[in-house]
Amino acid sequence: MKIAVTGASGFLGPQLVERLLERGHGVHVLARDVKRTLARLPPGVTGSYFDAATPLSPDALGGAEAVVHLAGEPVAQRWTERARKRIHDSRVVGTRLLVEAMRAAGTVRHFVSASAIGYYGGDRGAEPLTETSSPGEDFLARVCRAWEAEALEAAASGIRTVVPRIGVVLHPAGGALKKMLPLFRWGVGGRMGSGQQYMSWVHRDDALGLLLFALEQPELRGPMNVTAPEPVTNAELTRALGAALHRPAVLPVPSLALKVAMGEMSEAVLGGQRVLPRVATESGYPFQYPEVSGALRALLG
Repeated sequence: MKIAVTGASGFLGPQLVERLLERGHGVHVLARDVKRTLARLPPGVTGSYFDAATPLSPDALGGAEAVVHLAGEPVAQRWTERARKRIHDSRVVGTRLLVEAMRAAGTVRHFVSASAIGYYGGDRGAEPLTETSSPGEDFLARVCRAWEAEALEAAASGIRTVVPRIGVVLHPAGGALKKMLPLFRWGVGGRMGSGQQYMSWVHRDDALGLLLFALEQPELRGPMNVTAPEPVTNAELTRALGAALHRPAVLPVPSLALKVAMGEMSEAVLGGQRVLPRVATESGYPFQYPEVSGALRALLG
């Protein structure tokens, strides 16, 4: 297929594009800085301009038969009023504009539109959460609900739509693990707050594998949790990370310090969700890294 991709310059984007090309698909990226994005990608990829604040011409999709939508303002920042608006609009308005262009183009048959496990709310304790669990009510949950609602408008137009709710993606090149590694390598890492909050993680290879699975399995529709089948508490993750690095992991970061440093965004770190990938498991996706110790050893070798 010819596949249009947003967010191609982000944490998952370049590797996803490479895997699509390896599978024989054509790739057309949608980006604000098309030239810079294409410079990071293999030859043969084409591109068009797309911004979450500007209506998208149907022609910009380049005749794509499928769209993978990964673009969005980073959540890991202090949530000022301006930041909250950017986080919301980049996802909700951007998805709305993309779906409008897809409808007008008339060529798109498959739509994979990223969401996040923030859908379930900031602190659900040890409650097992699957794709049918109720949503939360905090800021990120409200954003995710509105984001998914815009994506599912494509389904109302007859476009097969999958909404991957992505968990904490582990890879030293980015995300939470990149931020944690320096402290742990210096031997001063440890749990955050009580450490009892669940972290629903996924190895980057499995995150990419699940996005491709959503794209290529015609029976999949609706939400799909992109998390490993064995979520762990923050304390368990930090112990596994310390073991993988052969470093101690005994210096906790107090909850108050996180609240002072991160503001409201600390709720996403101190809260937690125990998210299970029921749809992926029941659909037969073969996880490469189902448990966190093996995933971290593979990543940090």
